[in-house]
Amino acid sequence: MKIITLCGSTKFKEQFEEVNAFLTLQGNIVISLAFFEQSEGFEINEKQAELLGNLHFRKIDISDEIFVIDVKGYIGSSTKREIEYAKEKGKAIRYYSEGDSLLL
Repeated sequence: MKIITLCGSTKFKEQFEEVNAFLTLQGNIVISLAFFEQSEGFEINEKQAELLGNLHFRKIDISDEIFVIDVKGYIGSSTKREIEYAKEKGKAIRYYSEGDSLLL
């Protein structure tokens, strides 16, 4: 059993849900996003965005690895920072686009 934090753009809500279910059914503890502001049209201010970013770094801290949901290879600036942070912390990194995605 591993603790895995999902990282990626909030516009990929469907893929987040799919990966969350897949990894959970493999016996992992999966940490995801609280909400998907881009997919759901939820507005956040700059202070809230900073808070969410810091919370996500803490999620990475308690994880064994991150799973990057990079649909069609898309990785935005926030996700790039999360990947770099995970590398600095010695976390394993897997990518949706590399076929570590789903067999559902």
